[in-house]
Amino acid sequence: MRVLVSGGAGYIGSHMVVQLVAAGHDVVIVDNFANSKPTVVARLEAITGAHLPVHAFDLVDQEKTEHLFTQEPIDAVIHFAGLKAVGESVEKPLEYYENNLGTTFSLIRAMRRHQVRTLVFSSSATVYGSNEPPFTEDMPTAAANPYGWTKVMIEQVLRDVARADPSWRIALLRYFNPVGAHESGTIGEDPQGIPNNLMPFVAQVAVGRRERLHVFGSDYATPDGTALRDYIHVEDLAAGHLAALDQLARTAAPVSTWNLGTGVGTSVLEVIQAFERASGRQIPYEVVGRRAGDLPAAFADPTRAQRELGWRAQKDIDDMCVDTWRWQSQNPEGYPEA
Repeated sequence: MRVLVSGGAGYIGSHMVVQLVAAGHDVVIVDNFANSKPTVVARLEAITGAHLPVHAFDLVDQEKTEHLFTQEPIDAVIHFAGLKAVGESVEKPLEYYENNLGTTFSLIRAMRRHQVRTLVFSSSATVYGSNEPPFTEDMPTAAANPYGWTKVMIEQVLRDVARADPSWRIALLRYFNPVGAHESGTIGEDPQGIPNNLMPFVAQVAVGRRERLHVFGSDYATPDGTALRDYIHVEDLAAGHLAALDQLARTAAPVSTWNLGTGVGTSVLEVIQAFERASGRQIPYEVVGRRAGDLPAAFADPTRAQRELGWRAQKDIDDMCVDTWRWQSQNPEGYPEA
């Protein structure tokens, strides 16, 4: 199968590219490099041993998106491209709605015109809003920030598109907190500026780029008082996308929704302790007040994915920290600019 990966140079997208090639698929990448660097492409080609066609433009541009589908034969699309920082989405809501919905509209139009009907969409656990965990796929959706609302809205758009034309095969993958890196240590998470997520911040403290970690709240109703999250290794996550892509070829359902998570909540302090074991270094931290909008706990019920996809997360928090540390210690400043 020839698969277009939007956002294929990004953190999750790059790991997806590696697994697609390993599974025997041909891959085409489209990325505007807003949250990634072009230097990742040579590393992907080194890992995969394959030439990877790359189209560098913003999918919001309908004309360029149409030209891409005219130029490249494509059988399926895995759609990661989008802005993803929760805090920034609160400050720049219009930009988030324009970008995340606009890229999807542009992509769907081009797919429809070129008779490409297979789509795996990168959704998020943020669509569960303030539901109580463990989250199941049939819970009502909502969001607490513009980023989350873009995911809720896109899911609804895709359901409506498939309702109007049931020949579509669409997977909505709701996943939780991707961490870790490829075992080679040559690709991993390289956030621009100050990391928004816990694991890359911890890694940057360990490697000396940041002085200390702020732990937001230690008075939650959790075993150690810090917030619980469902961390999933990025390799497990990519494997879940691959399983979903395979299932779309077999299912009669126009739209399928699956959680990709471990089902296990890990606390902030447990992540710190696991990273200290992995790195052999102490992680200085300071407990500060709770962060507005943070939930005490968020974790998946992955039963449906296990049953329908035959997929299950294989790696635990120690594996995640070991692989993150290998990436960060080999690339203390992230990817080079050129």
